[in-house]
Amino acid sequence: METVYKTFVFDLDGTLLNTLNDLAQATNYALRVHGMAERTVDEVRRFVGNGVRRLIEQAVAPGTDSCETGRVLATFQSYYLQHSLDATLPYRGIPEMLAILRERGCRLAVVSNKFDAATKALCRHFFPDTIEVAIGEHEAQGIRKKPAPDTVIEALRQLGVSSAGAVYVGDSDVDILTARNSNLPCISVLWGFRDREFLQSHGATTFVETPMELCKL
Repeated sequence: METVYKTFVFDLDGTLLNTLNDLAQATNYALRVHGMAERTVDEVRRFVGNGVRRLIEQAVAPGTDSCETGRVLATFQSYYLQHSLDATLPYRGIPEMLAILRERGCRLAVVSNKFDAATKALCRHFFPDTIEVAIGEHEAQGIRKKPAPDTVIEALRQLGVSSAGAVYVGDSDVDILTARNSNLPCISVLWGFRDREFLQSHGATTFVETPMELCKL
């Protein structure tokens, strides 16, 4: 019997929103302010997925100590919160897909390793009528970031649903691990920051090429 999913837990960057250019701009602004060489957009694409601290740790000059890295991170966060909408947009077909799922009674949540304030702000701006719960990185509150299952568990708790009939949708190796650690099936999207070959090498088995394919599930 074919599985019918009633709860969709989505990653944000590279899955629902193309945030890459704004992330790259914020990264390079912070690097410039602190006298460091800038990074290409493709380098930033490879760095994202494990939270902004890890992004900045990889972007700063080799040998940068933790204190200076923390200052670069603070500059990044301040700039990004003011410029997260400069170039960011949903991928084509995403708003329509979410609307169809909600019309069918599906429950929708976002879990992200983007810091919590930005995650919530972006979801409020782009998906106010469809995404019910949005959770970003806030480990200071004792909720571990992905690939730990904590944010997924918290999202399901806030939705008031169990994991039965739930599926995780993402674009990265971190998302594959998150789904596995949450005991959820994983659907990997092919329009995001990683390609099919990379995803397959990290254990992906189910793919969609367009957002509307999710409506068939």
